[in-house]
This record gives sequence, C-alpha cells and structure tokens, in this order.
Amino acid sequence: MTVTEVLALLEAERDVRGMSHWERLGSPGLKSFGIGLTRLRKLAKEIGRDRELALALWKTDVWEGKVLALLVDDPAKITRAQAETQVEQMANGMLAHVFASCDATLAKTPFVVELADQWVRSDDPVRRDCGYGLLYEASKFSGKKAPSEEFFLAHVARIADRIGTEPERVRMAMGSALMGIGKRSARLNQAALKVARVVGPIEFTSGSGECEPFDVVKHLTSDRLREKLGL
Repeated sequence: MTVTEVLALLEAERDVRGMSHWERLGSPGLKSFGIGLTRLRKLAKEIGRDRELALALWKTDVWEGKVLALLVDDPAKITRAQAETQVEQMANGMLAHVFASCDATLAKTPFVVELADQWVRSDDPVRRDCGYGLLYEASKFSGKKAPSEEFFLAHVARIADRIGTEPERVRMAMGSALMGIGKRSARLNQAALKVARVVGPIEFTSGSGECEPFDVVKHLTSDRLREKLGL
C-alpha cells in the first residue's frame, strides 16, 4: 500500500467520538482520526511488514499513521540510529507505549536488551519510559535471547532506588517492567515483590481522568503465577 492509500483507509475508519477525545488531549503537531489501538493493530496485520511504507508513514502528521509506521516496520532493518531519532519524536511520550512496549516491533530487534539498558539510564524521561517498556518486553524472552537473572536483579534494584523520584509515565513503565521480571522465576518474583510492596499501587491518570492504581503486587501474587513458579 501507499501512504495515500493508508490515509484514505484511515479516513474511512474515522471515529468522531475518538476525534473529540483526541482534541481534548491536545497532542502537539498531530491530528487524529480517532481510531483505537485495537483496530490499528488489525489494520497493521492486514498491511503486513513494509519497511518503506513505515518510513513514509512516520513522516506524516497523523497519529494513526505514525502508529501504523511503528507496527508495520521490519525489526530486521530497524537501526539504533533510527530508534534514537524516533524516540525524539514521541509526541511528548504519547507514542511511547506503541514504540517500546505492548509487543512493540522495536522489541524484536537484535539490540533491544542493550538499548533498554542504555535508555533506562538516560537523563531524558521519554527515553527512560521507553527503556523500561523495552525491559518489560525483554522480560518475556526465553532461551539464548533472554538476559541473565543477574541482569534483571540489577534492574529491580535500580527501580527500587529511583521509582519514587520519577514522573508518572516512567513510574508506570517501571511498574510494568517490575511485573514482567517478577513473572520469570521464583527468585526474581521474590525480589520484584519485595520492591512492589514498598512502592505500593502506582497512581496514574489518563485522557479520560483518573484510573485505578496499577497494583504490581496483585499481579505477582496471583494463584496461577504462584503455581507456575512453584511458590
């Protein structure tokens, strides 16, 4: 598909209610057709991997176009230079979730672990947000691709030291990383759970107002997980 065809498809899928919500959010420099992420993921699957289309869509000023760009890009061809450029263009962090977590394409690159480790140490809060999103994705890896327990334990300690001073978006990303790490093994579960209990439920807001706090402890103490880990 071409950019023109994709934009026409998005125009046909426009959601007036979603557009009104977008206007209330007031994202700088981007317009939106009000289409939800679930629908955009379905559209991305229909389009398939398309590197050239992804690069072209990223240059548009349409929210959904940029989201589709992230979803259809080819992880085998994404470079670190591209990642560093795109992370500077996250619309004040509003694209970070699609960019770096929620089964992100960037998380499928061969350099994702190194990038996550670098970005969580950045002075830039958007990079830290994305870095912890990538760390959550890395927590799901298995086999030779998976980092060591020592790697994850070091990041649990880092989260414990810094989560109290971070902005809301980064705190949420840290909570997700902590949850993912704590689901890997009994040892990591106990380490993550210890931190999660000290931190408590993480308060956050959304475009529609306040949401229920993110309770990492609840996720790490479920009966199903305890049975899986032999706890």
